[in-house]
Amino acid sequence: MRLSCAVIAACFLALPVHSEGTRVEWSDLIDESAQNYEDPFVELTGKQLNALRKLARLRAQQEKGGSTPEQLDQIQEDLEATEATLAEEGVDADWLISQRWVVMERREKAGTAANVDIDGVTVSLGGFVIPAPPNEDGTQTAYIVPERGMCSHVPPPPPNQMVRLRLSDSWRPSTVYEPIVVTGQIRIEQTQKEMLVVDGPVLMKAAFTLEVDDVQTFGPIQISEEAATNRASVLMGRIKATGGATRDDD
Repeated sequence: MRLSCAVIAACFLALPVHSEGTRVEWSDLIDESAQNYEDPFVELTGKQLNALRKLARLRAQQEKGGSTPEQLDQIQEDLEATEATLAEEGVDADWLISQRWVVMERREKAGTAANVDIDGVTVSLGGFVIPAPPNEDGTQTAYIVPERGMCSHVPPPPPNQMVRLRLSDSWRPSTVYEPIVVTGQIRIEQTQKEMLVVDGPVLMKAAFTLEVDDVQTFGPIQISEEAATNRASVLMGRIKATGGATRDDD
């Protein structure tokens, strides 16, 4: 069984940095000041959220017109029942529906806001690489994300958790989601490009571009889950003791 993401993350931290660079975590890429905002939807249950979606959909159908009298009667009946259910649970449906776009804008800002303190800094970052087509000028590119499977089996991360890589001529990804540590100058640069990943076309929206100077890769590792857990514990112990500048030579 392959190493879990947590174990690979521990290995990232245990690797020495070949090129000088400030070691950063994915959380360091985020502008924390944009993360604190009022979101009235977080307190709702899944059932209440579904009821709100249903209510908004029914109102849109009612306003659209074109339905038969029988269909309009059914829509009105469903609408009133949904409104009553939400009102009984103390949910202000009208106000919440009016806040949808406001909260959506806040969430989008939180997902795109980048930490200006690392703009232009030479950093080292560990993650999973996604090969990408070259730029128009022929420059080889790729993306790095914090978790295996992002952009294919699960949705893409927010832009401030995706980094577009401009690769040197000395290295190319050998496979999708290859675990790597990259070192180079990172810049805040909003980009988006549709490309084929595993399950089909995906819009890759990245808040950062990193000019890759150095890449550290991992060979194929096949060990049991128990061994992986033990290995991770050992590595994390070394990391705490050495500040992360220890090579794993076992």
